[in-house]
Amino acid sequence: MSTVIKVENLSKAYQIGQIGTGTISKDLERWWTTAVRGKEDPFLKIGETNDRAVKGTSNIVWSLKDINFEIKQGDAVGIIGRNGAGKSTLLKILSEVTTPTTGKINIKGRVASLLEVGTGFHPELTGRENIFLNGAILGMRKKEIQRKLEQIIDFSGVERYVDTPVKRYSSGMYVRLAFAVAAHLESEILIVDEVLAVGDAEFQKKCLGKMNDVSKGEGRTVLFVSHNMSAMNSLCSNGLYLKNGEIKKMGEITEVIANYLGDGTDLASKKEWDITLAPGDDIVKLLKVGLLDEEGMEANALDFYKGGRIFYQYMINREGFWPIPNIHLFSQKGECVMVTSPSNEQAHKAQGIYEAVATIPPHFLNEGRYVAGMAISTLIPEIIHFYEPEALIFDVIEDMDLRNIDYRGPIPGVIRPRLTWETKKLN
Repeated sequence: MSTVIKVENLSKAYQIGQIGTGTISKDLERWWTTAVRGKEDPFLKIGETNDRAVKGTSNIVWSLKDINFEIKQGDAVGIIGRNGAGKSTLLKILSEVTTPTTGKINIKGRVASLLEVGTGFHPELTGRENIFLNGAILGMRKKEIQRKLEQIIDFSGVERYVDTPVKRYSSGMYVRLAFAVAAHLESEILIVDEVLAVGDAEFQKKCLGKMNDVSKGEGRTVLFVSHNMSAMNSLCSNGLYLKNGEIKKMGEITEVIANYLGDGTDLASKKEWDITLAPGDDIVKLLKVGLLDEEGMEANALDFYKGGRIFYQYMINREGFWPIPNIHLFSQKGECVMVTSPSNEQAHKAQGIYEAVATIPPHFLNEGRYVAGMAISTLIPEIIHFYEPEALIFDVIEDMDLRNIDYRGPIPGVIRPRLTWETKKLN
């Protein structure tokens, strides 16, 4: 397969706070050095790594630093990283929404992008008019767009509102139409950011299926950013892990996911949110999540032989719905271990603050690292009030001295339940 995207020594710097260097003389010095003499920008030499958790001394940060990679035609590549790692910046540069500070990119073919909600659509135009506008931007003729028009409208599910200005669309409708346009118009490269999290569960499955068809069926290249490791694992063949603006790992997707989830600096066995910033909608808000040991005390890890609990606190602000807590547990390789939720009888409807606790029994989760995604959903009508994909990251630890067998090496598998066995001699 030929190379369709080649990135060489790509870097992007941003200035925090004021625009410019602060004085006219320094602005002139910068212009003279770069534009006239063709030398390196002296003010970029003081740039720092983009680590949002550390207070820096410079007001210039490198959102991306010395990025190099190649992508072949037909590849489905997952781009993984924590918030602030530089994923969206990289996609914006590849989509030519912004320009790199240094380095260069070489792209063969037309690019269709789905970035933040609202990118690429004119709010005053109708959905139908925006379809033609996006096609024209890609260099397609009117007749080409018309051939795809009915497919786009049907896939998006917004036929009733297609002749309404998109400024009146909800965020979910906006994403539905935007994805349908990006996936169906004739581009060689499809770039999709995390915006799929806005849609409902049914549409997310539909989008993942379409991206799979685009990559494997049509031979188009897909770049996909998501915090959903299960979706990433099923869709993508290769991965790229960004951390603080630098490439930490590239290669086969399962190895990249394992490296990402196994990064010990990002363990999070407890999180708490201020109500104004809490995940959720006007119906339910997530307040706090945490890990408890078998005695109910806060813990950083679970003991394989004792088990423990995962809890979260949430607030119901509006009645008339039936919010049900659920936990999506993933292994370090991105495999979905289980999805668990309480029975309907244990779910609450009235306004108030609640705590949901799921007990993990002893001898259940194998030794290793796990990621717990927390969600609350109403089933009828289907509403995902929130889904926090990496609410908890924790280890399950086994004391080898407590094993009742002589073998001391790693035991494969995600779960290791203690089953009832019976052995007897047959004569």
